[in-house]
Amino acid sequence: MKLPNGYGSVVKLSGKRRKPFLVRKTLGWHFDKEKDKQVQDILIIGYAETRAEGLQMLADYNKNPYDTKAAKMTFMNVYEEWSKRKFPTISRSNMNGYTAAYKTCSMLYHKTFKDLRLVDLQTIIDNCGKNYPTMKKIKVLFNQLYDFALKNDICNKDYSSYVDIAQYKDRNPNKYDRNKFTKDEIQKIWEQKDDKYFQIILMLLYNGVRISELLDLKKENVHLEEQYFDVVKSKTENGIRKVPIADKVLPFYKAWYERTPDCEYLLHTEDGKHFLYRNYYDSYFVPFMKQLNIDRTPHCCRHTCISMLAEAGVDQTIIKKIVGHSGAMTLTEKVYTHFDIKELVDAVNQI
Repeated sequence: MKLPNGYGSVVKLSGKRRKPFLVRKTLGWHFDKEKDKQVQDILIIGYAETRAEGLQMLADYNKNPYDTKAAKMTFMNVYEEWSKRKFPTISRSNMNGYTAAYKTCSMLYHKTFKDLRLVDLQTIIDNCGKNYPTMKKIKVLFNQLYDFALKNDICNKDYSSYVDIAQYKDRNPNKYDRNKFTKDEIQKIWEQKDDKYFQIILMLLYNGVRISELLDLKKENVHLEEQYFDVVKSKTENGIRKVPIADKVLPFYKAWYERTPDCEYLLHTEDGKHFLYRNYYDSYFVPFMKQLNIDRTPHCCRHTCISMLAEAGVDQTIIKKIVGHSGAMTLTEKVYTHFDIKELVDAVNQI
């Protein structure tokens, strides 16, 4: 069937080629002085394996003309152009996160971006071997690249929005095991329980809070009789919660509460001032770990608490309530009752 004038054409090239069909379109004419005649200005849209594929390519171009040079850009080219504009506007940690996500996509580097399909992106996720937070970063990178590509006519459809990472939400369920204190290490710390600063480590091990949440805890939010305290400021919405105090560490809370009556914070420096993270970490936590020959961070205490609760058979919903995991609770679950507090205290008393 003859194509309309000006529509373009699909021509089969000679020889053995993987894509023998040339898809082209005449943009206009100009006078060639050397040839002394008018010649066509040809735009090469691309190459196809079959005539049918070439006709579809031609139809797509006529329906939505695009920059053919941009359309030949690879995944690597798009990333390089995007990062030139993006990286100067973001923090170093964000930049490192995107760089790490990009490194997992090596099998896409030399593929033409507009030819990528959902299966290409999903394959990266399915085979990257990363945990859920890292997969989220990879998907965010896909989103950013497609947003850039669409704005610059590099592609016509965003496949990144269909990438599925939800199925991996519980990926790497044993991730805490790598960073948790061993039973022997915990026993070593218990042997130092008479030292008030070692007591802080034990408090962290049995409450699962972030170190900043405990250092910022004010006495007005500590309820010793009911055995819980309120976290009123946290990095996530679900971090705002009530945290139970286990029987075995309750005496440490009482001692710190009564130690310096004039200080509004539960934990404090020798002169009754608010404990800053660097002060506690550099002056106490690190030296204590070296003293006991233990290689851990304060955040390992949180991992350990979660792991101990899980090993004790505590229900996952209760664990999430205690540690304030993001996305863990519904609005109804966030309404605490007296029974809830008792249930949480009973849970931490199992470890």
